[in-house]
Amino acid sequence: MLSPSSDTPGIIDHLGTLRSEENIAGMGRFGIATEAALGISNPDLQKIARVVKRDHVRALDLWKTGIREARMVAIYTADPKALTSAEAHSWADDFASWEIVDAAADLFTEVPFWQDLIAEFAEDEREFVRRTAFAMIAGASVHLKKEPDATLIGYLRLIEQHSTDPRNFVKKAVNWALRNIGKRNATCHKPALALAGKLTESNDKTARWIGKDALKELSGEKVMRRLNV
Repeated sequence: MLSPSSDTPGIIDHLGTLRSEENIAGMGRFGIATEAALGISNPDLQKIARVVKRDHVRALDLWKTGIREARMVAIYTADPKALTSAEAHSWADDFASWEIVDAAADLFTEVPFWQDLIAEFAEDEREFVRRTAFAMIAGASVHLKKEPDATLIGYLRLIEQHSTDPRNFVKKAVNWALRNIGKRNATCHKPALALAGKLTESNDKTARWIGKDALKELSGEKVMRRLNV
């Protein structure tokens, strides 16, 4: 029976009882790395995390197992106030699946040095590490309500800089970041829309795709009406 006092071996044993070959196959179809997966859904993992509760040292141990589900529980139960830059970079060294990246990005935006991580990860040439930077921007645009709009608008320059990276998991995250900045509020919408329009005229096909897709949403009736622009 899981509890806040459950240790890493106990949690791993429990996860093993929930293994689903059918779910593993389904995850593969969504581009999730399944080499070390047990096939447990993220909602079920979140329920487990709520039971075992936050424990940063244990989260670091869970991550070291290399098991997909253990790493998701690690992300859900790590303490952003205790997470160090070295630990964040160590985890990023292991990133090999977009869903792990996106979950970790939410955690990383809660740490005090989140802007440093974005700057460092964006300059990293590894596909999933660079994706992390833009997933963080996308998440920060939605979740960090008290962050000045100028911070998010400032990331438009970074988005433009990396809009020509053609790798699938990078370009989709760059696009996601641009769209989320533009949907944050009316103040952010105008410069994000302008950048989307600029990218549609780019000579680079990746930048054009990012621009056209973002422009379509940001100029759509639903967004314009919600933001009253």
